[in-house]
Amino acid sequence: MNQAQSEQLARQLAAIADSKKAEDVVVLDMRDLVAYTDFLVICTARGERQARAIVDEVRVRVKRDAGLLPGGVDAGGEAGWTIFDYLDCVLHVFTPDARERYGLEELWRDAPRLELDFEAPEASSAAM
Repeated sequence: MNQAQSEQLARQLAAIADSKKAEDVVVLDMRDLVAYTDFLVICTARGERQARAIVDEVRVRVKRDAGLLPGGVDAGGEAGWTIFDYLDCVLHVFTPDARERYGLEELWRDAPRLELDFEAPEASSAAM
């Protein structure tokens, strides 16, 4: 996967999470910091049920739209986190407590953030 494709996947993961009402969606550009991935996508689910809805939607849509399955999935269950590893992009879905506990944004505070522009459904229907 080239850099443009990995950025496109990162944006897709973020948009899918947003579409399932994830909160505080962030994409960190890791290309100059680590060798194991290009982007970290981080989001918060209000609880385990919403977290499952987010990861289920990601699994279905990324497979359908890009033909990709994660190379690895790790779920902490009661720990409040799930990781989907698409190699060039890694999605972290946290509950609020787990996100605060793991502090990935603080750990990787030097990583640039991608600007995300999620179109509000009201705006797109009003433009028609």
